[in-house]
Amino acid sequence: MSQAVTAAHTSAIDALHTAYVAALDQGDMAAWAATFASNEASYFCISAENDRRGLPLALMYDDCRGRIDDRVSFVTKVWAGTYQPYRTRHFIQRLSCESAGNNQYRATSGFMIMMTPEGGATTILTSGEYRDLIDIQGEGDKVRAVFRERRAVYDADVLPRYIVFPF
Repeated sequence: MSQAVTAAHTSAIDALHTAYVAALDQGDMAAWAATFASNEASYFCISAENDRRGLPLALMYDDCRGRIDDRVSFVTKVWAGTYQPYRTRHFIQRLSCESAGNNQYRATSGFMIMMTPEGGATTILTSGEYRDLIDIQGEGDKVRAVFRERRAVYDADVLPRYIVFPF
């Protein structure tokens, strides 16, 4: 059953987007993982070409919550000190939001990510589109949104560097 998109739910979705980009821009991988549902969550980062052609090959393919948690461990422990540090700045604009029933929403947002390597100049890392399935949890003034699915479809055919952090 479809429900109307309420102001409280829209506000919770916008707060989720803000928490997501703040976590990545601050390099806080635990906070990034906290934006996803505690069960049955997924994150994919895929090129627009592969997405358009229906090819499942993705830069990041975290098809369950356990893999999202593994990504946090890899970035913070396994890869720590093995890559040139860089900072990101995400810019996001929600383009659409519609009910998917059962306190879930489908949202589409445009994004652009700026990247600054330590000691380097700022450049555009990539741009693209987030396609999300978002769960709304709680009621009244205790409404919270979490990602059930996040698909980051990036525009670039070739990225300008190796990628450590999710988009």
